[in-house]
Amino acid sequence: MFLTFSINGVLIAGGVVGAVGLIIGLLLGVAAKKFAVETDERVGKVRECLPGSNCGGCGFAGCDACAEAIVKGDAPVNACPGGRHAEIAGIMGTDAVESVKMAAYVRCSGTCDKITVKYRYQGIADCKKLALIPGHGEKECIYGCMGYGSCVRACHFDAIHIVNGIAFVDTDKCTGCGVCVKTCPNNVIELRPVTSKYAVACNSKDKGKDTRAYCTAGCIGCGICAKQCENGAITVENNLAHIDYEKCTGCGKCAEKCPRKIIIMR
Repeated sequence: MFLTFSINGVLIAGGVVGAVGLIIGLLLGVAAKKFAVETDERVGKVRECLPGSNCGGCGFAGCDACAEAIVKGDAPVNACPGGRHAEIAGIMGTDAVESVKMAAYVRCSGTCDKITVKYRYQGIADCKKLALIPGHGEKECIYGCMGYGSCVRACHFDAIHIVNGIAFVDTDKCTGCGVCVKTCPNNVIELRPVTSKYAVACNSKDKGKDTRAYCTAGCIGCGICAKQCENGAITVENNLAHIDYEKCTGCGKCAEKCPRKIIIMR
Protein backbone atom coordinates (compact mmCIF):
# COMPACT_ATOMS: atom_id res chain seq x y z
CA MET A 1 0.00 0.00 0.00
CA PHE A 2 2.85 2.39 0.85
CA LEU A 3 4.69 1.58 -2.42
CA THR A 4 1.61 2.24 -4.53
CA PHE A 5 1.03 5.59 -2.85
CA SER A 6 4.65 6.70 -3.43
CA ILE A 7 4.58 5.81 -7.12
CA ASN A 8 1.30 7.65 -7.61
CA GLY A 9 2.76 10.71 -5.85
CA VAL A 10 5.79 10.67 -8.11
CA LEU A 11 3.62 10.36 -11.23
CA ILE A 12 1.37 13.20 -10.12
CA ALA A 13 4.34 15.43 -9.28
CA GLY A 14 5.97 14.63 -12.61
CA GLY A 15 2.75 15.39 -14.45
CA VAL A 16 2.36 18.73 -12.68
CA VAL A 17 5.96 19.75 -13.41
CA GLY A 18 5.58 18.72 -17.05
CA ALA A 19 2.33 20.61 -17.43
CA VAL A 20 3.79 23.74 -15.83
CA GLY A 21 6.84 23.51 -18.09
CA LEU A 22 4.63 23.12 -21.17
CA ILE A 23 2.52 26.13 -20.21
CA ILE A 24 5.60 28.27 -19.53
CA GLY A 25 7.12 27.22 -22.84
CA LEU A 26 3.99 28.18 -24.72
CA LEU A 27 3.81 31.51 -22.96
CA LEU A 28 7.48 32.25 -23.74
CA GLY A 29 6.92 31.34 -27.37
CA VAL A 30 3.93 33.66 -27.63
CA ALA A 31 5.83 36.47 -25.87
CA ALA A 32 8.85 36.01 -28.15
CA LYS A 33 6.70 36.45 -31.23
CA LYS A 34 4.69 39.33 -29.81
CA PHE A 35 7.65 41.32 -28.50
CA ALA A 36 10.19 40.28 -31.14
CA VAL A 37 12.34 43.10 -32.52
CA GLU A 38 12.67 42.87 -36.25
CA THR A 39 16.28 43.04 -37.48
CA ASP A 40 17.37 44.22 -40.87
CA GLU A 41 19.10 41.38 -42.70
CA ARG A 42 21.55 43.93 -44.10
CA VAL A 43 23.14 44.26 -40.66
CA GLY A 44 24.56 40.75 -40.89
CA LYS A 45 25.79 41.31 -44.44
CA VAL A 46 27.50 44.57 -43.51
CA ARG A 47 28.99 42.92 -40.44
CA GLU A 48 30.67 40.33 -42.68
CA CYS A 49 32.42 43.17 -44.51
CA LEU A 50 34.04 44.45 -41.30
CA PRO A 51 37.31 43.06 -39.93
CA GLY A 52 35.79 41.80 -36.68
CA SER A 53 38.52 43.10 -34.41
CA ASN A 54 36.20 45.36 -32.38
CA CYS A 55 39.02 47.90 -32.22
CA GLY A 56 36.73 50.90 -31.78
CA GLY A 57 38.48 52.93 -34.46
CA CYS A 58 35.09 53.73 -36.02
CA GLY A 59 33.90 55.40 -32.84
CA PHE A 60 31.39 52.68 -31.99
CA ALA A 61 31.52 49.98 -29.33
CA GLY A 62 32.46 47.28 -31.83
CA CYS A 63 31.87 45.87 -35.29
CA ASP A 64 28.27 44.87 -34.50
CA ALA A 65 27.43 48.38 -33.35
CA CYS A 66 29.16 49.85 -36.40
CA ALA A 67 27.19 47.61 -38.77
CA GLU A 68 23.90 48.59 -37.13
CA ALA A 69 24.79 52.28 -37.34
CA ILE A 70 25.63 51.99 -41.04
CA VAL A 71 22.33 50.24 -41.81
CA LYS A 72 20.36 52.80 -39.78
CA GLY A 73 22.07 55.63 -41.60
CA ASP A 74 23.81 56.89 -38.48
CA ALA A 75 27.24 56.22 -39.98
CA PRO A 76 28.66 56.35 -43.53
CA VAL A 77 29.52 53.20 -45.46
CA ASN A 78 33.21 53.91 -44.87
CA ALA A 79 32.82 54.36 -41.10
CA CYS A 80 35.18 51.44 -40.48
CA PRO A 81 38.68 52.29 -41.75
CA GLY A 82 39.38 48.62 -42.41
CA GLY A 83 36.01 47.68 -43.90
CA ARG A 84 35.30 46.65 -47.47
CA HIS A 85 33.64 49.90 -48.43
CA ALA A 86 32.63 49.03 -51.99
CA GLU A 87 30.81 45.88 -50.84
CA ILE A 88 29.10 47.75 -48.02
CA ALA A 89 27.96 50.41 -50.47
CA GLY A 90 26.51 47.67 -52.67
CA ILE A 91 24.58 46.21 -49.75
CA MET A 92 23.24 49.62 -48.82
CA GLY A 93 22.37 50.46 -52.42
CA THR A 94 24.49 53.61 -52.48
CA ASP A 95 27.49 54.76 -54.44
CA ALA A 96 30.84 53.78 -53.04
CA VAL A 97 32.50 56.58 -51.10
CA GLU A 98 35.89 57.43 -52.48
CA SER A 99 38.38 57.35 -49.66
CA VAL A 100 42.15 57.17 -49.47
CA LYS A 101 43.51 54.42 -47.30
CA MET A 102 45.14 55.79 -44.18
CA ALA A 103 47.90 54.11 -42.23
CA ALA A 104 49.69 54.86 -38.98
CA TYR A 105 53.08 56.51 -39.18
CA VAL A 106 55.62 56.89 -36.37
CA ARG A 107 57.20 60.34 -36.50
CA CYS A 108 60.53 59.41 -34.96
CA SER A 109 64.01 58.47 -36.18
CA GLY A 110 65.54 58.19 -32.71
CA THR A 111 66.78 54.62 -32.89
CA CYS A 112 69.17 53.32 -30.26
CA ASP A 113 72.22 54.37 -32.27
CA LYS A 114 71.01 57.94 -32.78
CA ILE A 115 69.51 59.04 -29.47
CA THR A 116 71.19 59.83 -26.15
CA VAL A 117 69.80 58.23 -23.00
CA LYS A 118 69.82 59.69 -19.50
CA TYR A 119 69.68 56.38 -17.67
CA ARG A 120 68.82 52.74 -18.22
CA TYR A 121 65.24 51.92 -17.35
CA GLN A 122 64.41 48.54 -15.89
CA GLY A 123 60.76 48.08 -15.14
CA ILE A 124 57.36 47.49 -16.68
CA ALA A 125 57.59 47.75 -20.46
CA ASP A 126 54.75 50.18 -20.97
CA CYS A 127 55.04 53.64 -22.52
CA LYS A 128 52.09 55.06 -20.61
CA LYS A 129 53.62 54.10 -17.27
CA LEU A 130 57.06 55.24 -18.35
CA ALA A 131 55.63 58.65 -19.25
CA LEU A 132 54.74 59.16 -15.58
CA ILE A 133 58.34 58.77 -14.44
CA PRO A 134 60.23 62.04 -13.80
CA GLY A 135 62.11 63.02 -16.92
CA HIS A 136 59.50 61.39 -19.13
CA GLY A 137 61.47 58.22 -19.75
CA GLU A 138 65.07 57.26 -20.27
CA LYS A 139 65.67 59.04 -23.59
CA GLU A 140 66.89 62.64 -23.68
CA CYS A 141 64.17 63.49 -26.19
CA ILE A 142 60.86 63.74 -24.38
CA TYR A 143 58.90 63.92 -27.63
CA GLY A 144 60.05 60.79 -29.44
CA CYS A 145 59.07 57.15 -29.41
CA MET A 146 59.80 55.52 -26.07
CA GLY A 147 60.00 52.09 -27.63
CA TYR A 148 58.22 50.09 -24.95
CA GLY A 149 55.39 48.83 -27.10
CA SER A 150 52.11 50.20 -25.78
CA CYS A 151 51.11 50.71 -29.41
CA VAL A 152 52.17 47.16 -30.27
CA ARG A 153 49.86 45.70 -27.66
CA ALA A 154 47.02 48.02 -28.65
CA CYS A 155 47.14 47.03 -32.33
CA HIS A 156 44.58 44.37 -33.26
CA PHE A 157 46.22 43.62 -36.59
CA ASP A 158 49.86 42.88 -35.67
CA ALA A 159 50.87 45.90 -37.74
CA ILE A 160 53.35 47.52 -35.32
CA HIS A 161 56.65 46.19 -34.00
CA ILE A 162 59.55 47.66 -32.06
CA VAL A 163 62.77 47.71 -34.07
CA ASN A 164 66.00 49.15 -32.69
CA GLY A 165 64.22 51.07 -29.97
CA ILE A 166 61.34 52.66 -31.90
CA ALA A 167 58.04 51.51 -33.36
CA PHE A 168 57.62 50.73 -37.06
CA VAL A 169 54.34 50.20 -38.89
CA ASP A 170 53.63 47.57 -41.54
CA THR A 171 51.35 49.57 -43.84
CA ASP A 172 50.17 46.40 -45.57
CA LYS A 173 48.65 45.17 -42.30
CA CYS A 174 47.58 48.54 -40.90
CA THR A 175 43.90 49.37 -41.36
CA GLY A 176 44.14 52.96 -40.19
CA CYS A 177 41.87 52.38 -37.20
CA GLY A 178 43.81 54.92 -35.14
CA VAL A 179 43.90 52.94 -31.89
CA CYS A 180 47.69 53.24 -31.72
CA VAL A 181 47.41 57.00 -32.23
CA LYS A 182 45.21 57.27 -29.15
CA THR A 183 47.46 54.94 -27.16
CA CYS A 184 50.79 56.73 -27.64
CA PRO A 185 51.42 59.08 -24.68
CA ASN A 186 53.85 61.20 -26.72
CA ASN A 187 51.53 61.65 -29.70
CA VAL A 188 54.29 60.37 -31.95
CA ILE A 189 51.94 58.39 -34.20
CA GLU A 190 49.73 60.00 -36.82
CA LEU A 191 47.51 58.74 -39.62
CA ARG A 192 48.62 59.64 -43.12
CA PRO A 193 47.53 58.60 -46.63
CA VAL A 194 49.41 55.56 -47.89
CA THR A 195 49.67 57.35 -51.22
CA SER A 196 51.85 60.11 -49.75
CA LYS A 197 55.51 59.66 -50.63
CA TYR A 198 57.30 61.66 -47.96
CA ALA A 199 56.94 62.21 -44.24
CA VAL A 200 58.81 63.98 -41.44
CA ALA A 201 60.38 61.37 -39.20
CA CYS A 202 60.62 63.52 -36.10
CA ASN A 203 58.38 64.88 -33.36
CA SER A 204 60.81 67.03 -31.37
CA LYS A 205 59.73 70.57 -30.58
CA ASP A 206 62.99 71.61 -28.98
CA LYS A 207 65.18 74.27 -30.52
CA GLY A 208 67.71 73.10 -33.07
CA LYS A 209 70.67 73.47 -30.72
CA ASP A 210 69.05 71.30 -28.06
CA THR A 211 67.91 68.68 -30.57
CA ARG A 212 71.42 68.39 -32.01
CA ALA A 213 72.77 67.73 -28.52
CA TYR A 214 70.81 64.53 -27.96
CA CYS A 215 69.76 63.20 -31.38
CA THR A 216 71.67 62.88 -34.63
CA ALA A 217 68.43 62.52 -36.60
CA GLY A 218 66.15 65.20 -35.18
CA CYS A 219 64.49 68.12 -36.95
CA ILE A 220 66.20 71.43 -36.09
CA GLY A 221 63.45 73.62 -37.52
CA CYS A 222 65.78 75.36 -39.96
CA GLY A 223 63.02 75.87 -42.53
CA ILE A 224 65.10 74.89 -45.58
CA CYS A 225 62.46 72.33 -46.53
CA ALA A 226 59.70 74.94 -46.49
CA LYS A 227 61.76 77.23 -48.75
CA GLN A 228 62.24 74.41 -51.25
CA CYS A 229 58.55 73.51 -51.51
CA GLU A 230 56.84 75.24 -54.44
CA ASN A 231 53.36 74.19 -53.29
CA GLY A 232 53.41 75.48 -49.74
CA ALA A 233 53.04 71.92 -48.45
CA ILE A 234 55.61 72.31 -45.68
CA THR A 235 55.48 74.64 -42.71
CA VAL A 236 57.64 74.89 -39.61
CA GLU A 237 55.80 75.26 -36.31
CA ASN A 238 57.32 74.94 -32.84
CA ASN A 239 60.72 74.13 -34.37
CA LEU A 240 59.27 71.17 -36.25
CA ALA A 241 58.50 70.69 -39.95
CA HIS A 242 55.00 69.57 -40.94
CA ILE A 243 53.79 68.27 -44.30
CA ASP A 244 50.31 68.99 -45.63
CA TYR A 245 49.62 65.74 -47.47
CA GLU A 246 46.84 67.29 -49.54
CA LYS A 247 49.24 69.83 -51.00
CA CYS A 248 52.32 67.62 -51.29
CA THR A 249 53.06 66.42 -54.84
CA GLY A 250 55.89 64.12 -53.84
CA CYS A 251 58.59 65.98 -55.78
CA GLY A 252 61.19 65.17 -53.12
CA LYS A 253 62.96 68.53 -53.13
CA CYS A 254 62.45 68.94 -49.39
CA ALA A 255 63.98 65.56 -48.65
CA GLU A 256 66.91 66.29 -50.92
CA LYS A 257 67.78 69.54 -49.16
CA CYS A 258 67.03 68.54 -45.56
CA PRO A 259 70.37 68.79 -43.70
CA ARG A 260 69.30 66.25 -41.10
CA LYS A 261 67.77 63.80 -43.61
CA ILE A 262 64.63 63.32 -41.54
CA ILE A 263 62.22 63.91 -44.41
CA ILE A 264 62.13 60.42 -45.79
CA MET A 265 60.28 58.38 -48.37
CA ARG A 266 57.81 55.94 -46.86
